[in-house]
Amino acid sequence: MPKPQTLYKLIILYMLDKVKHPLTNSQISNFILDHDYTSYFHLQETINDMAETGLVSVDMVRDTSYYKITEEGATTLSYFTNEISGVIKEEIGAYLEEHGVEMQNRTAVLADYYKNTAQEYSVRCQVKERNARLIDLTLSVPTEEAARSICQHWEGKCQEVYAYLMKELL
Repeated sequence: MPKPQTLYKLIILYMLDKVKHPLTNSQISNFILDHDYTSYFHLQETINDMAETGLVSVDMVRDTSYYKITEEGATTLSYFTNEISGVIKEEIGAYLEEHGVEMQNRTAVLADYYKNTAQEYSVRCQVKERNARLIDLTLSVPTEEAARSICQHWEGKCQEVYAYLMKELL
C-alpha cells in the first residue's frame, strides 16, 4: 500500500488519464472529498506539488484551474497503476460515468476576456469537442462589464450562436 500522499497523486493521475478533457480543481476535489480520502488542504498541496513536478499541466481560465495529465504523469501512472486498489478504480469509474457529460460540457464551453491594446476588452468564446474547436469567436467590447456579461451568457447561448452562424454561412 503506497503512502497516503502518493495514493492521492495516483488517484488524480488515474482520473485525468480516464477522461479525454481537462478536469477542474473542483471536479477532482469533489471526488476526493466525497470519498473522504483526505482533507481539502492536503488535496490542494498534492495538486500544487503535481503541477510543480510536471505530472499534470494546469491552464487558468478566469478563476478556474483546468488540469491535464502530462506525458510524465502518464508514464508515472503506468509504473504504479497497480498500487490503486480495484475498489478505488471502480469508484473513480462510477464517478466519471455519473458526472462525465456534466464535466465534459463544462470544459468544452469556455469564455474569457482580457484588456486589449486599444484599451477595450476582447472576449474569447470557444466551444471545443474532443480537442477540436467547433467555434472560436473573439469580440471586442468597450467595457469590462460588457465582457463579463458575454462570458456569463456564453455557456447558455453558445449552441444558438453556433446554429445561427452555420445556418447563415452555409
